[in-house]
Amino acid sequence: YLVIGNPIDHSYSPQLHNHWFKKNNIKAIYKKEKLNLSDLKDLVLRIKDFKVSGANVTVPFKRDIIPYIDELSLEAKITQSVNTIYLNDNKLVGHNTDVEGFEFAIKETKFDTNGKTIFILGAGGVVPSIIYALNKMNVSEIIITNRTRNKSDILKKTFNKISIVDWGEIPNFDMVINATSLGLNEKDEINLDFSKVEKSKFFYDVIYNPQETNFLKKAREVGYKTENGKKMFIYQAAAAFHIWHNFYPKINDEVYKLLNK
Repeated sequence: YLVIGNPIDHSYSPQLHNHWFKKNNIKAIYKKEKLNLSDLKDLVLRIKDFKVSGANVTVPFKRDIIPYIDELSLEAKITQSVNTIYLNDNKLVGHNTDVEGFEFAIKETKFDTNGKTIFILGAGGVVPSIIYALNKMNVSEIIITNRTRNKSDILKKTFNKISIVDWGEIPNFDMVINATSLGLNEKDEINLDFSKVEKSKFFYDVIYNPQETNFLKKAREVGYKTENGKKMFIYQAAAAFHIWHNFYPKINDEVYKLLNK
């Protein structure tokens, strides 16, 4: 099994899946591979030739992999985002477990999304999955901002009910989600001014490595409720594991500690 992306060094997927393999006596190994766009066709051939049993797909290939897929799940089709691929009756199937991962993660924080306004920073990568999940969770409004406006406009073609604001504008919200890649590098700063936002707001970052981005660190220091993407990452991985092995692995303290190293 593989996780592919570019960059890929930050991924803890091998630690998770290899831990679950060991705990469940599954004779398998999970690796990470840094690929280029031109390598995707070869990856698909490796899966169809049974050299790879399944793969997770991360940034920036979640949309790029779609032309090579034979069938898409409903979640993958609507979000146009694939993060898990597997063979079924010799057909390559693309699924999106980010939707399930985000939904379970937010439920575990006990934040009630019902009727809430959600402000999302970013318009690529995992954002379609988050929008899809939030709509299932009965939010009242989703507002998007992105450094380049055209990406937000493309997203609105799929999810026509979202609102778009220019980068730098801070609308009223209940929860703000950093879904940009700003934070993977510990020196990254999101130059947005949240100083006038009430202290009751929830700041969420999909990034889990590093554990606390500058976005979350500043929010915590001011007194906002914060959460990183660790639970989402674990739950989306567990959903992929279920697709490949027909059962959900145990998620316990031992699993969480794997991501604290």
